[in-house]
Amino acid sequence: MKTVHKSVLIWYSPQEMFDLVTQVQHYPEFLPWCDHAAVLECTQTGMVAEVGLALGGIRQTFVTRNTHEPGRRVQVQLVKGPFSQLEGDWQFHPVGDGTQRACRVELRLHYGFSNRALAALVGPVFDRIANSLVDAFVQRAEKVYG
Repeated sequence: MKTVHKSVLIWYSPQEMFDLVTQVQHYPEFLPWCDHAAVLECTQTGMVAEVGLALGGIRQTFVTRNTHEPGRRVQVQLVKGPFSQLEGDWQFHPVGDGTQRACRVELRLHYGFSNRALAALVGPVFDRIANSLVDAFVQRAEKVYG
């Protein structure tokens, strides 16, 4: 089982960052490893989303159930895919009293693969993806929000 924990202070609001993370359909526009992404189901508390991973000749698809606390948090749980476990927790913390347009973005990601062969093949690719995910969303914020 692998764990990634990343945290960054940025000059964008918690709501702005929440919006970027929950706009799954736009992932292929800025995540170079993402070849497709779709929202399969929307509910009052979140969504079910499918994301396609394509990197270094490896192609995999996974589906997650995402629970939303608008402007504050996105929790991700694996529904199906090449993982034995995939859990993510995005948190968006206001800086100071919350009146500034700034926040701390925090991502905790726990994952493992369903078998050794898959772990050997997909593991190194997903390790790179997991470690660069927060940076990719910061770069997206700079492009979208200026």
